[in-house]
Amino acid sequence: MIIARQDIIRLLAVFAAVLGLAACGRGGSGKAAAPAEFPQVAVPGLIGDPQERVDYMVLHFWDAFADPARTGTCDSTLVCGVRKEDVEEKYGLFATLLDQTSPKTAESAMVRLYERAEQCEAADTASNLFETLVEFSAKYLFDPNSPVRSEDRYLPFVERLATSAYVTPGMQQAYAFDAQVCRLNHTGTPAADFRIKDRQGRVRTLYGIQAPYTLLFFSNPGCEACKAIIDQLQASPRVSQLIGSKTLAVVNVYIDEDLDAWMAYSVQYPSTWISGYDPDYAIRTDLLYGVRAIPSLYLLDAKKDVLLKDVPPEKLFAALERL
Repeated sequence: MIIARQDIIRLLAVFAAVLGLAACGRGGSGKAAAPAEFPQVAVPGLIGDPQERVDYMVLHFWDAFADPARTGTCDSTLVCGVRKEDVEEKYGLFATLLDQTSPKTAESAMVRLYERAEQCEAADTASNLFETLVEFSAKYLFDPNSPVRSEDRYLPFVERLATSAYVTPGMQQAYAFDAQVCRLNHTGTPAADFRIKDRQGRVRTLYGIQAPYTLLFFSNPGCEACKAIIDQLQASPRVSQLIGSKTLAVVNVYIDEDLDAWMAYSVQYPSTWISGYDPDYAIRTDLLYGVRAIPSLYLLDAKKDVLLKDVPPEKLFAALERL
């Protein structure tokens, strides 16, 4: 992904501002020790390029906090002496920064995060740092409602959880399933093919649809979030231009079983789209796609390789503007 230089500089400014606010501290009361501040990332001064500075921050974001030698109170409100809400705030920033790096750097950062969390757990099983970072990784990167979700980013973390000695066998199995979902239609791999049947009974396949780009849109009739995306797609001059020039095909697919409801609603879908349902129920029953929530959006290239997987709408529309 190409990120504008000014956007990187803006992110660095936001990062510095957030850490600057944290440095102000909050006083404790009575004899209780004041909560510690989340430790800042010290980027070497020799690194001057904005992208290289972001990469360094992402790779070393957790080094000082997820340190086996670190001490501090661990309870329902504190994680190694730092307020849990402050740790969560920093995880949100980390997840945002992850999106500004290359896939390779992001993967390395997630592996590094997991390894340091596990080292802390090995050093002190009474610490809640491991559990907290596991919780926030799932919340920000895997939860379907997260605006910064990314199964690609979560995959290297959850793969290691699936074999971790620090989770129960039952949770190992659950994490192994989540890892399987994350691997499905991984970015850069060919999307799974399936059949689509429209309201007139015509059947075609995903791979039979020829276009330089394909927007794969899993939706349900009556879904308010789906309707919002439909309205936004229809209102976008850029999307209209891409569809009109046959650069983009919008493939709108229903994967559930209430065909009467879908048939009644389907007349409302734009006539320039390919709208249909999965007549084989293969997408869900055969787990061709890990559609964990509706709506779900994918962007594919001419070969049907995945460019964006289950992406938040904001990221999709930004990508469409760049096509």
